[in-house]
Amino acid sequence: MKLDDSTRWFDRRTALRSLVGGSAIFPAIVSQLLSDETPSAANDDPLAARPPHFPAKAQRVIFLFMSGGVSHVDSWDPKPKLVEDAGKTISVNEFQGRKGDFKMFLKAPQWQFAPYGQSGTEVSGLFPELANSVDDLCVIRSMKSDHTNHYEATLGIHTGSFTFARPSVGAWVSYGLGTINRNLPSFVVIAPHTPYAGGQVWGSDFLPGSHQGTLVVPGVQPVANIQRRVASGRLQELELGVLAKMNQRHLSERRSDPHLAARIRSFETAFGMQAEMPEVFDLSREDDATLALYGLERGSTRGFAWQCLVARRLAERGVRFIELIDVGSSNNWDAHGDMLTHEPLARNVDRPIAGLLSDLKRRGMLQDTLVVWTSEFGRTPFNAAADAKGREHHHWVYSSWLAGAGVKPGITYGESDDYGIDVARDPVHVHDFHATILHLLGLDHTRLTYRHSGRDYRLTDVHGRVVHDILT
Repeated sequence: MKLDDSTRWFDRRTALRSLVGGSAIFPAIVSQLLSDETPSAANDDPLAARPPHFPAKAQRVIFLFMSGGVSHVDSWDPKPKLVEDAGKTISVNEFQGRKGDFKMFLKAPQWQFAPYGQSGTEVSGLFPELANSVDDLCVIRSMKSDHTNHYEATLGIHTGSFTFARPSVGAWVSYGLGTINRNLPSFVVIAPHTPYAGGQVWGSDFLPGSHQGTLVVPGVQPVANIQRRVASGRLQELELGVLAKMNQRHLSERRSDPHLAARIRSFETAFGMQAEMPEVFDLSREDDATLALYGLERGSTRGFAWQCLVARRLAERGVRFIELIDVGSSNNWDAHGDMLTHEPLARNVDRPIAGLLSDLKRRGMLQDTLVVWTSEFGRTPFNAAADAKGREHHHWVYSSWLAGAGVKPGITYGESDDYGIDVARDPVHVHDFHATILHLLGLDHTRLTYRHSGRDYRLTDVHGRVVHDILT
């Protein structure tokens, strides 16, 4: 019996769903495979490696996101005058997003600052291990955001948009540079819980679905359904061989649609992930000294130490953008009630991040790996009550840091005012932050665009400047 086009398409689509249906591993790839197959579709392989706009200092990014709002005046931005004037009152014209004239009480930092390293950069007692790595860091003390709410600020630091869902920075990097290792995703997110703004944090929005982040959840089974569902690898190869023949027939009848060819290659990447991703999570061959560097107990599959070590393993295997989120949308750095809740959160990340920096450095990887540490905003240096134990959201100024490829080590950039309330010198907006990250990857943020709904979009919208003063 001769099959008509609709029957052929039904058979192929059914085969696709049968082979990967219900899998949580490759939602973006499956979506790409089952998308519109017309000659008008984009004809580039969405995951093919692409050259940067200019020579890059960084080949990959490890993006460390501390969810909830880390207090800058208790961590990276020492304010002696805030200590001296604690309890005094000041007036501010905005509080938690509300305009007006507010009388506030200055609140002293909970942890003491001290200079570290040859650079003498001051760090608080909240991060004793990272303080010993300060000569590798460029601490930015003049970050600015546009929103005081968690959802919008988290969306902004990830996508450049504080109001609408847009592609995340990791998706833009994947789109701009493609992947190095076709057996692994170009963009991986490791998170124990869902953060503010949910999957939009690693979403691709209007970019091809293959650029969205692949979610890894620390635990015994970090990626769901990664094991093949057939009895043997040989049987799976046979099944894929049948599908490949169906794909080739489908392709030949559509005048060699290159977009379909790209989707076939994406499906091959999914197969490669089943072979290579389990090995990434197998830490049994890591020696005791390396585990101790991160503070990871042998056999443990949880905690930020596990996330950091897996990030190094992904980085050395060619993943372009790796994001680590320490906690979710609850039990995080949002210390309204008591600043002492920062202590266990800092213990969870301090040694692992210091270990990651040391490990990258000793392997010669820090020279072409950009490590980014940030939160969505800081916390107020003041409060509405003189005896308040916590701090509120603060987006006027906060601190982040960069380390590695192309970044001047052992420096601070920008200043907040005497109390850490607003930027005093050299502001770095979120758009500037993104422009600088892209620049280090060899990407011009004004040229990295995607046409959608009649206009060209970019990560930095119509803003952003590269902060050249922090670059080597």
